[in-house]
Amino acid sequence: MLLGSQLRRLREARGITREAAGYSIRASESKISRMELGRVSFKTRDVEDLLTLYGITDEAERNSLLSLAKEANVAGWWHSYSDVLPSWFPTYVGLEGAASLIRAYEVQFVHGLLQTEAYARAVVRRGMKGASAEDVERRVALRLERQKYLLEDNAPECHVVLDEAALRRPYGDREVMRGQFQHLIEISERPNVRLQIMPFGFGGHSGESGAFTILSFPESDLSDVVYLEQLTSALYLDKSEDVAQYEKALKELQQDSPGPDESRDLLRGLLQLS
Repeated sequence: MLLGSQLRRLREARGITREAAGYSIRASESKISRMELGRVSFKTRDVEDLLTLYGITDEAERNSLLSLAKEANVAGWWHSYSDVLPSWFPTYVGLEGAASLIRAYEVQFVHGLLQTEAYARAVVRRGMKGASAEDVERRVALRLERQKYLLEDNAPECHVVLDEAALRRPYGDREVMRGQFQHLIEISERPNVRLQIMPFGFGGHSGESGAFTILSFPESDLSDVVYLEQLTSALYLDKSEDVAQYEKALKELQQDSPGPDESRDLLRGLLQLS
């Protein structure tokens, strides 16, 4: 994505159309679009030809961008789990790992980054009916690997609004749910995690369209991405007008939900009742 955005910036600075850029590398306009969105791998020859077309002759700048192209083609650690993941999800894991801010609203279950191992196993079993025990465990292992992002020295900010429905809907037995409530209380006290609960008592709210995640990146020229998961696919929205609508919805959810301290009190109440 970073390389793609820089190539787009260079192309636009020279006033070159995507069609012309595609012609220069024997490709279509849509191929250039996918490259600039970071949706395809990069051939060194193509990047070299595009840099020449865009007038980039400085060796240091060319080498920097060509090195970035090589890095972009290296498969991430999560690709080893591709056999147990839906085709659209590895892209999300890569984006999540690169994000500096993760904002989300969840209504069906606890967000994957905040799940305990036992709760995650119950969720995966429900979603992968008929899967082998080995495939279930590999899917759970991936989720636990993703959670390590939140514990690193340069951990991203993670702001999650959970609908109370996600907490009232049991996954696993009572002990699993008790462990999940306790984990949410503890992890929400981390400085990089902000957890809020949207209570039933509030009534209708701005999350009426369902769960979504907004990913923001440390590079200033990378646009935010909204992730929407569906039954058989997922959407990745990065147009500013689309992102703005979801940011507005999340801001309203945050404003309308009790703050982190009050939300922890709600979790403690659920823990006592479970």
